[in-house]
Amino acid sequence: MAKNSEIEIAWKKIVDEIIKCRKCDLHSMRRNAVPGEGNLRAEIMFIGEAPGLKEDEMGRPFVGAAGNLLTKLIEEIGLKREDVFIANVLKCRPPNNRDPTEHEMNMCLPYLVRQIELIKPRIIVSLGRYSGIIISRLAGIPFKGITRERGIPRKINLFTNQIIFLPTYHPAAALYKPPLLNSIKQDFETLKSLLSNKEKFDDTLDKYLY
Repeated sequence: MAKNSEIEIAWKKIVDEIIKCRKCDLHSMRRNAVPGEGNLRAEIMFIGEAPGLKEDEMGRPFVGAAGNLLTKLIEEIGLKREDVFIANVLKCRPPNNRDPTEHEMNMCLPYLVRQIELIKPRIIVSLGRYSGIIISRLAGIPFKGITRERGIPRKINLFTNQIIFLPTYHPAAALYKPPLLNSIKQDFETLKSLLSNKEKFDDTLDKYLY
């Protein structure tokens, strides 16, 4: 197991590379890259789609209205924001918050892979369709759409680790469609159960596998 200082050094290297990244055109439109933040030993890693306007201004993930909702959801299950790690598939904001392109996701993906390998979370919660697609792709499993996949935890093999993968809607979706908030809250209750019943869920998750 790597020492904390080694993890911090590796993290600073990833951040530096992201800040200097010129792999796609998004670097020329950003104010700040948004590498991600949180506990480098986190049990839970939240992965969203891409930075928005506030995130681009501050260089931090999930600090706008959707971020405030995410923080509230995290606190409602008994955790603090600093207990978890929060990142996005893309590290730069697409213009006008448009959807990421395949090229942009492919260029940014190695950074996310290194983040996951470094943090070694026990649980990954994907926030929204694109992050769900990316994590499923990395795990070599199909993704049948966020509406069908959300709230269903499953074991996946990701690199050298077995991880519990829990897709849910992006918090921003609940801001535009308030009825979705109940679904997200249900999924966070599932997350809370995963945390409080580790052995039970580790033994029974196989029923969720394809």
